[in-house]
Amino acid sequence: MSSFSDYIHNNKNRFLDELFSLIRIPSISADSAFAQHMEAAAEAVQKSLRDVGCTHTELCPTVGYPIVYGEKMINPKLPTVLVYGHYDVQPPDPLALWETPPFEPEIRKTPTHPVGAIFARGACDDKGQMFMHVKAMEVMEQNGGLPCNIKFMIEGEEEVGSDNLEDFVRANTKKLENDVILISDTGMLANDIPSITTGLRGLSYVEVEVTGPNRDLHSGLYGGAVANPINILTQMIATLHDEKNQVTIPGFYDNVELVSKTERDEMAKIPFALDEYKKALDIKAVHGEDGYSTLERKSIRPTLDVNGIWGGYTGEGAKTVIPSKAFAKISMRLVPNQNSDDITELFTQHFMSLAPKGVTVKVTPHHGGEGYVMHPEGVEFQAASKAYVETFGKAPLPVRDGGSIPIVALFEETLKSKTVLMGFGLDSDAIHSPNEHFGVFNFLKGIETIPHFYHHFTALYQASQ
Repeated sequence: MSSFSDYIHNNKNRFLDELFSLIRIPSISADSAFAQHMEAAAEAVQKSLRDVGCTHTELCPTVGYPIVYGEKMINPKLPTVLVYGHYDVQPPDPLALWETPPFEPEIRKTPTHPVGAIFARGACDDKGQMFMHVKAMEVMEQNGGLPCNIKFMIEGEEEVGSDNLEDFVRANTKKLENDVILISDTGMLANDIPSITTGLRGLSYVEVEVTGPNRDLHSGLYGGAVANPINILTQMIATLHDEKNQVTIPGFYDNVELVSKTERDEMAKIPFALDEYKKALDIKAVHGEDGYSTLERKSIRPTLDVNGIWGGYTGEGAKTVIPSKAFAKISMRLVPNQNSDDITELFTQHFMSLAPKGVTVKVTPHHGGEGYVMHPEGVEFQAASKAYVETFGKAPLPVRDGGSIPIVALFEETLKSKTVLMGFGLDSDAIHSPNEHFGVFNFLKGIETIPHFYHHFTALYQASQ
């Protein structure tokens, strides 16, 4: 199907221009000041679905931001692929660390991306990867038509926990009926080492608040006589790991999936250069749970990390106060069989038990979700694997990812279908960080690979019926 690659080559500049227009919309779901931009982004995605051939599109309202739905049903006897993505992005802060404005996309060459990479917030996560699917539909429509039915569900709250997506999915199971779900919100090992994500970690995310005196106090008049909430908070956090870097919350590991030696041996075959990893991060040594490799620590083991901590005076100069309050945001990445609600409750009970009498503690859960594992024997994985062979010339490696897409487990529970995670970003693409980027090669290769998945999945699905 060289017509796919020819069409992409002839239209690549237009594809990039269209993506840039979407990226320029600062659709930051975490900040209500950007609400109008969120609406504009949803409308832009809906228009793009109409433009590539969806015969029905709509903006589905939620308590939060709208979900963009589109479909083209060509034959009820053919399988249906549901594409999921999101149009919201992370806040770009800290702005001072961006080399170019975060919502003004610019292509720059890098050692990892010699063809060039798109530098902008949302370039990889997830506008660039979501838009690959929109353009893949255009490629198919202009080169023989769709081999099966297609539906799109593009949400605007993924970066803030997808709080309203579950209600929407449960209320629209008929509308969302499908035979496989296709998502590109993950990555691959390298541009010459394609991979398919076969596992995701779950998530429990909380905010903690430690309160001491009823106001900020003069540290000279009260220091040594009153509990300092920042001191207490840091002491409490320090006890959450032991000397082996294991989490100390009682019951935390009770349901952890123990990955077999066979699978761990297979993971050890994945190309991974530890020295290059450390060099890329400018660190002298890696750190983590005893008894596990770096790849294992960031994929098959649960973790607890402080994502932010604040309190007291942090402005210029000196202000000698004992603060009234101190805060921290803490995330726990979970592995299959760990339940996010259970872990949140275990954390809450344990953390509150650590507080001395001089302070009070409040734990506020924010959002969470469950882990997911897909086994490579199914037609979904096989179709994806064949697609990568067509465009990369080699079979992809199955890889477990350390990130979380909580809605994947929800989809399997509610819609009773498997999810294929065909990501085309790289670990080095700085998602959620300043100077996020996405390779032009990766963007175009995704557009080329995805249509092959549709054709192989249709053939394998029909043969299995």
